[in-house]
Amino acid sequence: MPSRPNIVIFMTDQQRGVTVSGSHPLRALTPRLDAFANDTTTFCRGFTPSPHCCPARASFFTGLYPSEHGVWNNVNVPNALSRGPREGVPFWSTDLAQAGYRLGFTGKWHVANRQGPSAYGWEELNAAPPFPVEPQSDDRQRAEAIASQREILVRSSPSVIDGERRDGQILRPGWPAWSLYGTRENPFGDDDVVDRGVKYIRSAPDDEPFALYVGTLGPHDPYVPPQRFLDLYDPTEIELPPTFVDDMADKPAMYRRARDRFDQLTEREHRAALHHYLAFCSYEDELFGRLLDALVETGHYDNTIVLYVSDHGDYTGEHGLWAKGLPSFLPAYQVPMLIKDADRGPGQPRQVRVFERPTTLVDLGPTLLDLCGVAATSPMSGQSVAADLRSPDAPATRDLVFQSNGNEVYGIQRIVLTDRWKLVVNLFDDDELYDRETDPGEMVNLIARPAGQRRTLGRRADDTVPEPFRPVVHDLYGRLWRFVLAHDDEILNPYILTALATYGPLDQLRQ
Repeated sequence: MPSRPNIVIFMTDQQRGVTVSGSHPLRALTPRLDAFANDTTTFCRGFTPSPHCCPARASFFTGLYPSEHGVWNNVNVPNALSRGPREGVPFWSTDLAQAGYRLGFTGKWHVANRQGPSAYGWEELNAAPPFPVEPQSDDRQRAEAIASQREILVRSSPSVIDGERRDGQILRPGWPAWSLYGTRENPFGDDDVVDRGVKYIRSAPDDEPFALYVGTLGPHDPYVPPQRFLDLYDPTEIELPPTFVDDMADKPAMYRRARDRFDQLTEREHRAALHHYLAFCSYEDELFGRLLDALVETGHYDNTIVLYVSDHGDYTGEHGLWAKGLPSFLPAYQVPMLIKDADRGPGQPRQVRVFERPTTLVDLGPTLLDLCGVAATSPMSGQSVAADLRSPDAPATRDLVFQSNGNEVYGIQRIVLTDRWKLVVNLFDDDELYDRETDPGEMVNLIARPAGQRRTLGRRADDTVPEPFRPVVHDLYGRLWRFVLAHDDEILNPYILTALATYGPLDQLRQ
């Protein structure tokens, strides 16, 4: 047995946290995770720092926020803000490699276009790594991305607006039709990804530690699980969330524009989408179970740290939305997060079953290093929770800040989350404030402009914020600016038409 514990990381794509734990109506059927939870700590408030694949994954692998590693959106689209992390950004996987770990990587990467996982210590197990042998310039990557998108459009048939719309299909004038759900065997090749992970576990030597990353693409949209997982559910028992009826009149117009696409679907189709999404989560649960079986069969289970997590969540019909994007609702940020520590021997306290303190993907790298006894060679912004996994007295509160510059439809947005309040700073539209105690579904924006409000001259600088909430909003802005200054955020430009935040950072700069 190696002197240090092994690591197995299973990261799904776009899985909402409530699907794997608790009694939420969207709890999926996950028998393997249910049994696994008996050996784990479940983070009931696990979050992503950004609701988009690339920045979220870059944060996971670096322990840094998007403003620090430099990945803000999809790295392989024409209008990408960056093609990967800034030069010299450290990854915690290199610390594991230097400590003698064998690192295996199978599945989705989506962190950088220029470098694959092998640049950061991982052995790439994928059958055909999609990374060029020779580095490509940004201009060439942009040109290839434009050509790829045009080719996809040329091969596609345009939506026929006056034609018959198929089940689950969304028609878009001048664009290809989009199907939100369906069925497939081996969707996205996830079976193959897990097969490579199982093979890696079975071939791992007993005398040196290994770290295995398995990244599947489910339950990302379109929701296309194998039929047998749909058959596990009674469709008549699936209910739409209470927020589904939100007209979002008090929220940014972009949110309503995003939802308009999905309003083509009937209520039955929205329920069917939930059915397919939950079934997809059940499929991912079965895949995860195959990795656990391999660990048990090879005798590695007790000495292996196992992490189940996702890169970001999914709206799952909340407010009439699906997938993820700029609308700030928490279902896109909430992720499953379960950690099983290695067996530390007799006399060690049992892991706490439920961890209450808000925790993000940024915290997981420092936590894994601590659990393995490996020192980080570069500072990370994440906070290790390794010492708290066996402490029932761990603090349960913590403020969080989320960062987004939009997916590929850009809009600068920052979110401050406390136990009671959620402030959404939208530099492309009006801000949002929600009282999480009285309005957990985020239905009522407490600082929305009244409908039909007339323009007035000679106004007070902050009168867009209703007077009863000005102290709350001012305090939350202060917390945001302290985070901005501590984590190299780039929203400090004081020009009159860019400094659109209601309250600025001067007080925090002078402290």
